[in-house]
Amino acid sequence: MSNTPIELKYASSHEWARLEEDGTVTVGITDHAQEALGDVVYVEVPEVGTALAAADEAGVVESVKAASDIYAPVTGEVIAINELLEDEPETVNSDPYNDGWFYKLQPNDVAELDKLLTADEYQQQCEED
Repeated sequence: MSNTPIELKYASSHEWARLEEDGTVTVGITDHAQEALGDVVYVEVPEVGTALAAADEAGVVESVKAASDIYAPVTGEVIAINELLEDEPETVNSDPYNDGWFYKLQPNDVAELDKLLTADEYQQQCEED
């Protein structure tokens, strides 16, 4: 069974979102998603300053098996990207919830996080897929 931290929120498209103490939201892909993809070889993230609406395409993650789009879980402006992934995309496989994060948003409305799935709901969705 994949690791699904209970403090995070999840999009049905397999991104996670973590509300930080400063009000920003950190985004990455789930352990389930990285397991399904296999060895990640490339990550494309949005540029800092990009405005994203919830469910907008925000980038791409490529593995030896496939390429998958990454979607924004909430509406906001990209304020930081994980530059580590440029040289070490495999970090997404080894640590998807910490060092393998993709980008940070300044959300327009933090309440949008309430529309995302809880860890239990996300796990249930994964079991049904």
